[in-house]
Amino acid sequence: MKVIVCGAGQVGFNIARQLAAENNDVVIVDQSEALVRKVTDRLDVGGVSGFASRPDVLREAGARDADMIIAVTYSDEVNMVACQVSHTVFKIPRKIARIRAQSYLEPRWSDMFQRDHMPIDVIISPEVEVAHSVLRRLRAPGAFESTPFLDGRVRMIGTRLAPDCALLHTPLRQLTELFPDLVAKVVAFERNGKLYTPSGDDQLLEEDNVFIIAREDQVERTLGLFGHDEEVARRIIIAGGGNVGLNVALELEKQERRIKVKLIERERSRAEYVAESLDRTIVLNGDVLDASLLAEANVADAEMIIALTDDDKANLLAGVLAKEEGAGAAMALINDQNLMRLVAPLGLDAFINPRATTVSSILRHVRRGRIRNLHSVRDGAAEVIEAQVLATSPLAGTPLSAVALPPGVMVGAILSNGEIRVPDGRHILRDGDNVVIFALKSAVPEVEKLFRVTVDYFG
Repeated sequence: MKVIVCGAGQVGFNIARQLAAENNDVVIVDQSEALVRKVTDRLDVGGVSGFASRPDVLREAGARDADMIIAVTYSDEVNMVACQVSHTVFKIPRKIARIRAQSYLEPRWSDMFQRDHMPIDVIISPEVEVAHSVLRRLRAPGAFESTPFLDGRVRMIGTRLAPDCALLHTPLRQLTELFPDLVAKVVAFERNGKLYTPSGDDQLLEEDNVFIIAREDQVERTLGLFGHDEEVARRIIIAGGGNVGLNVALELEKQERRIKVKLIERERSRAEYVAESLDRTIVLNGDVLDASLLAEANVADAEMIIALTDDDKANLLAGVLAKEEGAGAAMALINDQNLMRLVAPLGLDAFINPRATTVSSILRHVRRGRIRNLHSVRDGAAEVIEAQVLATSPLAGTPLSAVALPPGVMVGAILSNGEIRVPDGRHILRDGDNVVIFALKSAVPEVEKLFRVTVDYFG
């Protein structure tokens, strides 16, 4: 597949990196010649310097025979025009654009993006995606990852094993014997910074990060078995009233009224705007690093502080200060990969990586075959993939123990005839079943092939 990626920032670089690693023909476009050179020096991709919205630049990038364009420059307008030019001039079949400004996304303007107007097949809004990610974490306290699959009927959760976890040093194959009615499966663990897919003989150790796929109604029980019995936060402080913070507050207001939210915003005009946009949230104007303001917000009584400002260091420090003042837990928005490693040493409970969230959203629409959902894990080190089994797939009609799955792949859950199941080697997948698979990066291309529609399918 030939893909043009417009924008050589962090998101564009990571999209290009993952697509190039899967032997796609990738060309990256950016107005900064230095950024283009940086990407082409590090990746096996082509590069063109110039404005991505200009026909001559897109032609130089190979738009005449491209299969897809992914526009993730810093300018919404450039992204939109790049998709328009790609459609009108070059007939590129698939067009994905990142759009940040919420005014473009209001329902009353939705006709603007129809095929006859400004044809964009998929619109990614980072602020909305990040807000949803925050809300998913809030619903699963004790988890640093929480992503729904199978229309919300199962969830992939990531959690860190505490010293008092009762399952430490227990072979994973014994979990089924100990908890026969538990619809959950460990699909991976991270130890010393490296991801592994486990065998039944593997044992989990203190401070391992464990990735589990569990039926939605058993997520709380599953987290409890792995040493986490934290309550869902009801008293929440949000630091930062930007688009992400505002979206989180708006969504929390739609939930049950027992949730009490206070939001701190430094800029007075923005604080006034946020206050007018919210009904039940208390909005305070000031610096979240001001101890007296935190005291005014009654941070000692807060069960969670969510730091969502546009300053990574301020977010980290806000979480540390709030926990020192008595807040129960802290979550921080972190863009800089170098700062992410400080989250655990500083005592923060979770972080949100906007880049990874956006990359996951885009890859969900890039994957071929019957891929229905996708989540990128640990900066692309692995993916959790939801897909539909076709009659032509090598998976169909054969016991899983007899299927030659590539190394680094675990089938975590199956939806068959309306029932969620945790599979074992005896399970036989049927045409139309939906599966959730954990795959290390090296195995993703092979997994994609398992769900690809072949010519024979239409015979």
